[in-house]
Amino acid sequence: MANPGWSHEESPFHAGELAIQARLGVQERMDRQGRRIIRDYLPEQHRQFFAQLSYVLVGTVDGNGQPWASMLVGKPGFITSPDDRTLHIAAQPLYGDPLHRTLAEGADIGLLGIELHSRRRNRLNGTVTALQPDGFTVAVGQSFGNCPQYIQARHIQTQQFDLRSLDPTAPKPVHSLVALGESEQAMIAAADTFFIATAHQAESAGSASGVDVSHRGGKPGFVRVDDATTLTIPDFSGNLHFNTFGNLELNPRAGLIFIDFERGDLLYLTGTAEVMWAGPEIAAYEGAERLLRFHVTQGYRVEGSLPLTWSTPEFSPFLTDTGPWQNPQ
Repeated sequence: MANPGWSHEESPFHAGELAIQARLGVQERMDRQGRRIIRDYLPEQHRQFFAQLSYVLVGTVDGNGQPWASMLVGKPGFITSPDDRTLHIAAQPLYGDPLHRTLAEGADIGLLGIELHSRRRNRLNGTVTALQPDGFTVAVGQSFGNCPQYIQARHIQTQQFDLRSLDPTAPKPVHSLVALGESEQAMIAAADTFFIATAHQAESAGSASGVDVSHRGGKPGFVRVDDATTLTIPDFSGNLHFNTFGNLELNPRAGLIFIDFERGDLLYLTGTAEVMWAGPEIAAYEGAERLLRFHVTQGYRVEGSLPLTWSTPEFSPFLTDTGPWQNPQ
């Protein structure tokens, strides 16, 4: 049975996304593609995919308008869809996660279901419609799949941890920060994966408004630590939706989450971001089409927070012709 696409007359993209698509000469093509693959419901394949996950990435916005990227963990089946326009997530935020503060009835939310070992990922944005003792419910706003580019394949070593024994309230050491210390800088410098949350919540955006959370991957060291509050990140060829950059076009605030897959530490950062569309610095990272510069204003590092053990990564074949950083000529 065919899955109908976008059923609304208005574009599935908001003004920021459309502006970038127009700037790069792909708006007409993206309009056709977006209306075909973006939906206001969950296709059966996506419902099944979310149900098999052990973790999901979450994007929310705090009371000051700052986005945060978070991670929820549970036994497969902790995400269910009672119907194709609803997701129920039976999980509590991990200890120290900003989601404790940002999760509220009526809040905009972005979800990224991603399966690192298969490199499958599906995006969803929507609204929290109810909080329950076991978790919360989300009404679907937009739902669509993403390609497997730049994802490092990792398997969960399930034999080393039983998710049924997970207690997200168990205290962990939490380090609050307004600048990156040595531990945070080392964690970022070693990273091959992170996730970014952005938002455009203007009423004028209609069905395209809300919060987005997206994957970013590269060779270890692809996130350059410029100083204690500044990161520079190459952006490679993608699906041309520009969901993240479209949000930043209209709202420069962003939140990042970095995962230490060996130690289980999670690093949550929030701040502002700017996109560098041109200039000689882009050539300093082979394969970069543009750069993202992120300025840290606040963050938390939680030790041993993630209750999962992972295999060593199998790097994406799409990374072959990218990086590393070089000094501009």
